[in-house]
Amino acid sequence: MSLLRFIRLRAPLMALAALLALNCAGGVARSAEIQPLEIVTKSGVQVFSVEMAKTEKERETGLMYRKELADGRGMLFDFSPEQQVSMWMKNTFLSLDMIFIGANGRILRIVENTEPQSLKIISSGGPAKGVLEVIAGTAKKYGIAPGDQVVHPLFGKR
Repeated sequence: MSLLRFIRLRAPLMALAALLALNCAGGVARSAEIQPLEIVTKSGVQVFSVEMAKTEKERETGLMYRKELADGRGMLFDFSPEQQVSMWMKNTFLSLDMIFIGANGRILRIVENTEPQSLKIISSGGPAKGVLEVIAGTAKKYGIAPGDQVVHPLFGKR
């Protein structure tokens, strides 16, 4: 293999390694598993790429310390089995929409435009199996409402 070809092949790998290092900078670990999630609304299907928060540590950290969250991205918290869920915004710098989802995949409750770094308790308002956190304004922008269907393996869909 020529030196030039070796450099061409190695450069993208080095760039990927640098991006991964930047994403984990400051000791804030990112959830490694990213999965597609769909929400079926009255106006159509909205598709998101979500990081999974399945372990106690991942659920505790959530989106804390993040400085940005792109449209169409989010974090899905797995609270199996279905249970009353309470969350807060401690150390969370971004305003979020919290979407509480029942075991059947139906949206139970949406709390829009949460207050960054607030210690106010945000409740699911009933048994939830999952919570989807997305950037504030997402629910309104895409017409996401209670009763809409979330399609994801956590809820037995796909």
